[in-house]
Amino acid sequence: MNVLWILAHPEPRSLNGFLAAEGQRALRAEGHEVEVSDLYAMGWNPVVDTAAYGHDPAERFRVASAAKRAHADDTVSADIRREQEKIDRADTLVVQFPLWWFGMPAILKGWFDRVWHQGYAYGLRGPNSEWIGYGDGFLAGKRAMAVVTLGGPAWIYGPRGIHGSVDELLFPLQHGTLFYAGAAVVPPALFPSADRFTPEDAENAAKELRERLLAIPDAEPVPYRKQNSGDYDEKFVLRPDVAPGATGLGAHVISCTNAQGAC
Repeated sequence: MNVLWILAHPEPRSLNGFLAAEGQRALRAEGHEVEVSDLYAMGWNPVVDTAAYGHDPAERFRVASAAKRAHADDTVSADIRREQEKIDRADTLVVQFPLWWFGMPAILKGWFDRVWHQGYAYGLRGPNSEWIGYGDGFLAGKRAMAVVTLGGPAWIYGPRGIHGSVDELLFPLQHGTLFYAGAAVVPPALFPSADRFTPEDAENAAKELRERLLAIPDAEPVPYRKQNSGDYDEKFVLRPDVAPGATGLGAHVISCTNAQGAC
């Protein structure tokens, strides 16, 4: 694998720092290439601004169109272009972060906001002018996995836990970002009760992470419904005969309870 590891944690001596180091070491030991974007160490700028796209501040700033034009003209700022070149070289993305307030840290959200702009990560059309997304796109053929530490115990991130299901908390990243861009998204590596980890817990977590990372090429991806699979109508709404009665985020995941045909 050619792995791009995106890390969003400010402390290298944290559990996240330890897991990142151990995971990267395990991959390299097996002959995999690993490139790292350690966002805090890089001093990554997460703020979308006119300077990134060479936009005239005297004119109204339409972010998507300005980014698309700059990408076409090759005038996107150097820091964004370097990250895009890393993505282009990779066949596997690992996105690692602590879950803060039910989402990713702002610096990581800003990485996606700036790097995954129109013209590069979305806004693409197919040969028949069809909109490309959800199962197809610039990450088609690549795999992606989230590595996430959780402050609370596992059960409060379960289907009936007060924090909500972790699958739904990660849906914007896994489905709306990675799968939308075409990646095959393998189930996340989750490490709950991170604030109460002992050294023994950390070693066990590192062992689990090593196993999960090395299994990425053969892991079954999350079975999200593809945009052009026939499950959606021309308005991209699930057809009435697909998962009848199902609503919410789970309706967009094929399961044995709502899929047509065998699982």
